[in-house]
Amino acid sequence: MDEDKSKVIAYGILRSLGILGGIVLVLWFLYQIQAVIMFICIAAVISLVGRPIVNFLKYNLKFSATGASITTLLLVVLLISGILALFIPILIDQSDHISRINFEEVKHNVNRLNIEFSRTLGVDQVTLIEGFKQSDFIKNFDISVIPTFINGILGNFSSMVVGLLSVIFISFFLLKDSHLLLDSILVFANYGEETRFRRVFHKTKLLLSRYFLGILLQLSILFCFYSILLVSFQIPNPFAIALFCAMLNVVPYIGPVVGSLVMMLLVISGYFTSDFQEVILPKMLYVLIGYIIAQLIDNFILQPLIFGSSVKSHPLEIFLVIVIAGLIFGIFGMVIAVPVYTALKVIASEFLSEYKIVQKLTKNL
Repeated sequence: MDEDKSKVIAYGILRSLGILGGIVLVLWFLYQIQAVIMFICIAAVISLVGRPIVNFLKYNLKFSATGASITTLLLVVLLISGILALFIPILIDQSDHISRINFEEVKHNVNRLNIEFSRTLGVDQVTLIEGFKQSDFIKNFDISVIPTFINGILGNFSSMVVGLLSVIFISFFLLKDSHLLLDSILVFANYGEETRFRRVFHKTKLLLSRYFLGILLQLSILFCFYSILLVSFQIPNPFAIALFCAMLNVVPYIGPVVGSLVMMLLVISGYFTSDFQEVILPKMLYVLIGYIIAQLIDNFILQPLIFGSSVKSHPLEIFLVIVIAGLIFGIFGMVIAVPVYTALKVIASEFLSEYKIVQKLTKNL
């Protein structure tokens, strides 16, 4: 009897160790293929956003599934190319400026801006150049970092090309065959539960499609507002700056703050040699006021509409989810917090609906 009991205990221990080893092996495998997982996630987002275009081309213009998918991907590639083309003038312009920099003049202008800025704010003057020289960063700076950084960029360029081609390849098949992703998920469903899995998949796909389309609408509105603001005050390269600052809003709460700093710095750089009190300071204040107005519109009108109508969640609920995800996973967690939380809510509403807390959180789904 004792011998049988010992065998059962030994079997249980071995089984537990086997399960634990399997979990560790799966986690290690997922870590090793994290780039592929990221490609699939990006492709899934593109397919969610592009699905309405594919359906329009198939059912209204009578395109074939292949033709509709290729056309949609071409539109995505053209959009990305257009966005990159906006930044080319800035890169060329800045490269030209860097090649003709007079560092003595830069030092003089920086100190002049420092003096005027200090007088305007009524604070003690600080010698920026000397303070910069005395910083730990400059004292400990290793010049060999520069060629290493450049080589790293060139080395990663090929990886970026491979990643882009992989995303396009995966996106094509996800757009062409709408059941491909569903069939992959149904592999994990037990017999008899396929209907519940299908219901979860279709509801999640609908909510996330509306969410990502809402994000695109939000960024487009902010881009238009920023463009009008920057063009009105004759800021150089207004459309590229507006697009960059609008795209930063993808990162909740932190993105708009970084965007305001970037916009202020680019306003200063555009009028670096002008008078501070008469030119730079007024433009900074006016642009900052316009930026704050845009953020107020975004926070109190655009975001509640997007979150309320797309993912069916209360703004306070979304705020807490984003903050918690940011504390645990950083900026990446803040970006993916809403879509992941939405998917989890749909899954919980289908498989854990007997719990009161789940009923409360998913009552609007």
